[in-house]
Amino acid sequence: MSGVQLSSLSTLNYRNLAPGTLNFPVGVTGVFGENGAGKTNLLEAAYLALTGLTDVTRLEQLIQSGEREAYVRADVQQGGSLSIQEVGLGRGRRQLKVDGVRAKTGDLPRGSAVWIRPEDSELVFGPPAGRRAYLDALLSRLSARYGQQLARYERTVAQRNAALKAGEDWAMHVWDDQLVKLGSDIMLFRRRALTRLDELSREANAALGSRKPLTLTLAESTTPETYAQDLTARRAEELARGSTVTGPHRDDLTLTLGEFPAGEYASRGEGRTIALALRRAELELLAEKFGEKPVLLIDDFTAELDPGRRGFLLDLAASVPQAIVTGTERAPGAVLTLRAHAGRFTEENSTPQEATVEVGA
Repeated sequence: MSGVQLSSLSTLNYRNLAPGTLNFPVGVTGVFGENGAGKTNLLEAAYLALTGLTDVTRLEQLIQSGEREAYVRADVQQGGSLSIQEVGLGRGRRQLKVDGVRAKTGDLPRGSAVWIRPEDSELVFGPPAGRRAYLDALLSRLSARYGQQLARYERTVAQRNAALKAGEDWAMHVWDDQLVKLGSDIMLFRRRALTRLDELSREANAALGSRKPLTLTLAESTTPETYAQDLTARRAEELARGSTVTGPHRDDLTLTLGEFPAGEYASRGEGRTIALALRRAELELLAEKFGEKPVLLIDDFTAELDPGRRGFLLDLAASVPQAIVTGTERAPGAVLTLRAHAGRFTEENSTPQEATVEVGA
């Protein structure tokens, strides 16, 4: 199967990265250096430019200290053609362009990248909100309609909450009709998608050497069949709280290892394995949907990993057409190796020379 290729990445005023352009070959690019050298920021910038997505709470966190704007650009080979994807960042605003034309996040290739991070363990041990965010982000990339329905649902919940806080019981039937329609669509789509996600996650968990089966299920606060009745039954509670307590925004992606909840009983190593299995499943689902393997971004391939899991990650990187792998040590088998230092990247095993050139926004 062919794959998406990040031909080059340009940045300006992005976190601690020096202004410049990096060219990436097909195969594995290894980036190594001390903590704080800019390795994670490089992958974050690549993921943003490829997908338009970021999980920071405030966009200004991405802008270099003392600057007002930042810029990232990805030259992307996909489906036999080259596209230029640009993201401009200001305080509280983000502007996307594809080939010079203003675009929305949904206009960018939805299957272009998967990012594996040490923080992924929070998918197992963290609160339900993180698992919902993982599931919603993945399903929004698999289906543009899901993303649209989810955005409408979240707006409706916010408007309904405002009415609840104002004590407007008389207006509930208006919001309830919209909530039930949108929420039911979301629940049904999640159920369909979970069948394949569970299968792929189970296979990946076993391939990582786990002797305990992994099972993914949905813990739902209601069902499409009973949603309307459940809203009515909890109306007094919602008016007292001033918030909507029933619906897919309160559901959880339950991870069971063997017979027990993974978040409560899994060891740290088992949790890391489950998180890797979820990301491997994400990679496979996107490849199945779009017919091309995404660029794989792996941050700190040595973090909390024993040799078996580390080998799994490196084998996974080698199995896709293009991967960028960071760590405090060199990634074995890399086609290109870059040393990171203070936001700059120099090619190893060659004449010392920075692999960046200055670019403008």
